[in-house]
Amino acid sequence: MSAILEVNDLRVAYGKIEAVKEISFSVGQGEVVCLIGTNGAGKTTTLRTISGLIRPVSGQVIFQGQRIDGVPAHEIVTMGLAHSPEGRRIFPRLTVEENLLLGAFSRTDNGVKDDLQGAYELFPILGERSRQPAGTFSGGEQQMLAMGRAMMSRPKLLMLDEPSMGLSPLMMQKIMSTVKTLQAQGTTILLVEQNARAALKLADKGYVLEVGHIVLEGTGHDLLHSDAVRKAYLGED
Repeated sequence: MSAILEVNDLRVAYGKIEAVKEISFSVGQGEVVCLIGTNGAGKTTTLRTISGLIRPVSGQVIFQGQRIDGVPAHEIVTMGLAHSPEGRRIFPRLTVEENLLLGAFSRTDNGVKDDLQGAYELFPILGERSRQPAGTFSGGEQQMLAMGRAMMSRPKLLMLDEPSMGLSPLMMQKIMSTVKTLQAQGTTILLVEQNARAALKLADKGYVLEVGHIVLEGTGHDLLHSDAVRKAYLGED
């Protein structure tokens, strides 16, 4: 399977503090790939670097065969890479529909209206309450909106940062089910998720980060059944 994303020897620092320490991994076309690890492991920093929000100290980020480390974030979106950030970052005073349309800000084609309808089909609650201020939504509904907004750019690769954070078990299942639906529709997904069990059940491939290093990698199934992962991340003895 050809790689849509390659990260090679990536180093990222905040001042003198090195948050990501020469990590390398790849995401194959059509895969769901997850990054798991504790808080401070470097997962969010990795996504922010890939999407152009942080400049790396060294290393390469290659998307669809083209280096994008150093490319401005808004240009990376137009290339087909979308980032749904940790904390959702919706615009609370704007309506649901206005938030969704902002996800298509870089597009000049005539398909935005159809994709807006597609977002409403994926998440019916968004269509039912499209004129409502986004800030009145629950956490789970805001997560649906954040994912819908990211999909409005028609990404080839969707990066999701902690999509289940703070959600009820039922809403978490809905979000994870949607990840599978998006994959089935042809979207490649890079998932950062603290719920390691849920992430690994979905993932074709996974990487475990600890203090800026990748310490384990394998298929989702293999990592789910790894003794080291079960003890450290799944709360099993």
